[in-house]
Amino acid sequence: MKNKNISSLFNDLKNESQIFLSYLKAKFPIFHNSNLFYRDFQYGVKSFLEKKGITITDNNLVDLSKQFAGFYETQGILIKTSNQGWKLNYPEFVTTKPGDPFSF
Repeated sequence: MKNKNISSLFNDLKNESQIFLSYLKAKFPIFHNSNLFYRDFQYGVKSFLEKKGITITDNNLVDLSKQFAGFYETQGILIKTSNQGWKLNYPEFVTTKPGDPFSF
């Protein structure tokens, strides 16, 4: 597939934001309140797009990843902890202790 412009890709990612988080969880050990590093997030964006047949240059990937992370920050899903990462605030990804009788 051809390259798409950054704003079009950003809108596509925003529309699939929950799907992207599930994809990211499948690739990396992330869960509610876990740390998420910028490079892992960026790699996840690139991989997610590649699975859809979309290629992106490294410079555009940096711009897109920053915009998309900013979107998650405004939604309260990513809470910035440093210049290199966030804490994931996504209760849907809560884990339970092994052997917890109330875990399903």
